[in-house]
Amino acid sequence: MLGFAVGALIAMVTAPVGVSGAVFLLPVQLSVLNVPNPAVTPTNLLFNVVAGPGALVRYYRQGALGGPLTRLLIAGTLPGVVAGAALRVFVVPGPAVFRVLVGLLLLPLGLWLCARTLRPSRGADGRPSTRFVTALALAVGTVGGVYGIGGGSILGPVLVGRGTPVAQVAPAALASTFLTSLTGAATYAVLSRTAQGDIAPDWTLGLTCGLGGLVGGYLGARLQPRLPETALRLTLGCLATALAVLYLVQAIT
Repeated sequence: MLGFAVGALIAMVTAPVGVSGAVFLLPVQLSVLNVPNPAVTPTNLLFNVVAGPGALVRYYRQGALGGPLTRLLIAGTLPGVVAGAALRVFVVPGPAVFRVLVGLLLLPLGLWLCARTLRPSRGADGRPSTRFVTALALAVGTVGGVYGIGGGSILGPVLVGRGTPVAQVAPAALASTFLTSLTGAATYAVLSRTAQGDIAPDWTLGLTCGLGGLVGGYLGARLQPRLPETALRLTLGCLATALAVLYLVQAIT
């Protein structure tokens, strides 16, 4: 029940800006629900697979799903997540190292979100090129495979910061996150047969949180036009920064 509630709340807040919420579910799994490493990563990917269709269905009904940006993100993130999953299992399986890397990922993300919200650029940013979007998607897919976050939490702020409208980024990032997570979860399932340790996802927890995210994501996408975007972005930035500091302190002490 706790997993369902957490998944629903996180997805309802993050879906309007193209983030599945797995990046914020991860510390709850580690610190509250005690999911072992590296099983926490495929469990997060399983959450994305189950939760993703909620927001995607709503965006589809609004006519916002699809387009060239969606195809570019998917083409880059899918091969990246396979490489990231292999790195996660064979290179960085230790919990201490994992916490440091999570903190180093979330800290710049949180500061970026806060900075772009509090001091938006006055000039018009140029739209990112096709090459930039593809390279970004490949890098984010690899990171997503390592950390089990899907990638929307990175793709969203970077693309919006480069001048792409939020209404275009959000559905594209969520579609990419869904397919990337599906591929990543399958990759971990295969790797669990060849490597030692807790590599397979926690199926019960992943499904429970995912069902909550399914409901929350649909509601978040439906409420997107009514939500104060500036306040939402600032909240996400502050939350990401706080979680990063917490993990870095825990890793040091």
